[in-house]
Amino acid sequence: MAKKGNRIQVILECIEQKKSGIPGCSRYVTTKNKKKTPNRIELKKYNPVLRKYTIHKEIK
Repeated sequence: MAKKGNRIQVILECIEQKKSGIPGCSRYVTTKNKKKTPNRIELKKYNPVLRKYTIHKEIK
């Protein structure tokens, strides 16, 4: 039987690349605890298209 917990999978997408209009997208999949962090998260991750670290925001 699967374990039921507070952790859920979320998708992070680069906001700098989205604003600039460059085709493609940089996305990462991670997990978060929905009880401890109910708000959307923002993390600095590497974007291979822009070749630098950028802010990635949680999308629905």
